[in-house]
Amino acid sequence: MESPETQETPDVLVLPTMADIARDDAGTPLLDGSIEVMLIPLEAESGGVQRVALAFTTVPLLVEAMGEEQPWVAIPVDELEKALEGSGAQAILVDPELADDGAGGVAGG
Repeated sequence: MESPETQETPDVLVLPTMADIARDDAGTPLLDGSIEVMLIPLEAESGGVQRVALAFTTVPLLVEAMGEEQPWVAIPVDELEKALEGSGAQAILVDPELADDGAGGVAGG
């Protein structure tokens, strides 16, 4: 297993979305508008709250954290900033470990 220092930066990140995305027979997303990615509020070091986009380096990590039914989209890393423009995301949390909040949802952790 590679240590975090030696892991390569992925070319693509997988982001959970708020709704399923229509796909063609090959599984390619059919994009006819915008995609609403999942943002969560997290306490900032400054004491305020910031909206954070969740991102995963692999689909299995997303499924492990959020379940098999979670819709997602893969975005090339070099297009991520442009893709999140206007979303309200102030930061990106990569490969977060999510905890069950006791109400059937997830809470950042």
